[in-house]
Amino acid sequence: MTNNYRVVVHFDGTEYYGWQFQTAEYPTIQAELIRALKIIAKKQVLVTGSSRTDAGVHSSGLTANFHLPVAIEPDSLKRALNSLLPRDIRIMECELMDKSFNARFGAVGKTYVYRIFTGPVQSPFSQRFALHLPYPLDRKAMRRAARHFIGARDFTSFSSDEPGKKKLREIDEFSMRVKGDEITFTVRGKSFLRYMVRNMVGTLIDVGRGKIAAADIPAIFAAKDRRRAGQTAPAKGLTLAKVEYGPAPAAGGAAGVPDQDE
Repeated sequence: MTNNYRVVVHFDGTEYYGWQFQTAEYPTIQAELIRALKIIAKKQVLVTGSSRTDAGVHSSGLTANFHLPVAIEPDSLKRALNSLLPRDIRIMECELMDKSFNARFGAVGKTYVYRIFTGPVQSPFSQRFALHLPYPLDRKAMRRAARHFIGARDFTSFSSDEPGKKKLREIDEFSMRVKGDEITFTVRGKSFLRYMVRNMVGTLIDVGRGKIAAADIPAIFAAKDRRRAGQTAPAKGLTLAKVEYGPAPAAGGAAGVPDQDE
C-alpha cells in the first residue's frame, strides 16, 4: 500500500545542474528530493517531475509526485522535507493525490517567465534571476517579432539538435511587459523543446539589437535551421512559473504529453 503525493517546488537553480538526476558530483533538484525522501521513507523513492529544467533555470511552479510506503499527513511531510532540503529548494505545496496522478504525463500547460534588466547597474537582489543587458533595445521591434511565435509551429530553428524528435509545438501566449528598466516575457504552451524558450528570447534580444529584423522571423521558422535564429539566452533569466493540470485521470490512466524542455 502506497500513497501518492503531489508537491510544488520552488528553487533557485543557480547552483544546480537542472532538475534531472545525474551522477553524484552534479547536484540536481531531483537528486536532493530523492535524498530527503530516502531519510523519511527509509528507502529509495522515485520522484517524477513535470519538467526537465536545464542547469541554472529556476522554478516557482515545477510540480513533482512520488509514492511513499507510509501514510504521512501532507503538512507534516512538507515540514519534514523543508527541514532536510537545502535552503534554495522549498516545498511550497504538498497534497495527497489519487494513485493515477503523474506530474509529467498529466500536465496540460506550462508557463515560463524570462526576465531582463536593462538599467546601467543591476541590484544584487535580482542578478541571479534576471539577465543584465545595459544597452538600448528596440522594444517595439521585439513586440512585433514576439507575435510570430504564437500558434502551432515547427520549432526546429528554435530548439537544440535532437534527431528524430518531432518539433511541432503550440504557443498560446508570448507576451512582453515593460516596467521601467525591466522586460518580462511570459510564454505559455502545452510542452516545450529543450532550449526552446531561451532560443526564442535570445532571438528577440537580437531583434532588439538590430541584428535580426522582426519581419525575418517567419523565414527563420521556414528554414528549419537553428543557425538562422538568434542566440540562446542565458539560463539565469528563466523561471518555470506554473504547471497546469486538467481533470484527474481515471485510475491507471494518464493524460497529456511528456515535456522535453529547458
